[in-house]
Amino acid sequence: NLVDGAGHALAVIPVGAARLRSVLEDAGCEVLESDRTAGGMGATLAAGIAASARATGWIVALGDMPAIAPRTIEQVRQGLEAGAILAAPFDAQGRRGHPVGFSAHLRDELLALDGDVGARDIVARHAAEIMRIESDDPGIFIDIDARADLDRLPEL
Repeated sequence: NLVDGAGHALAVIPVGAARLRSVLEDAGCEVLESDRTAGGMGATLAAGIAASARATGWIVALGDMPAIAPRTIEQVRQGLEAGAILAAPFDAQGRRGHPVGFSAHLRDELLALDGDVGARDIVARHAAEIMRIESDDPGIFIDIDARADLDRLPEL
């Protein structure tokens, strides 16, 4: 869905994860193997940003959220292309979902990430600058943490 919605996807994976690499490449992703994945989500994200430092923005999508519709991802991309510093889908109740788009304006903050927090603090610091994309896509909240979650996915 990420490739369909964004036009390109870079997946950052642990070094030597051959089976995962194969699956991701078959899905159309560019793959970066990095030992920084051991440092957590923030370190992994920083590795991906460093590997694509010339990009004008990034849509940060989590591998455990496979049900986000390509149209939602496309809308986040369009928000960045329109000049947003941050862009993200929100439901009718005002809850922010995923993925979140980051403009190149935030490159240095993204490169400084480390540990397992991810970009949550960056989003909080720039909350007033988020382009809110209204969405009725339930996939923006569907997180696969256990086999039972995956088994229910077709029902959602």
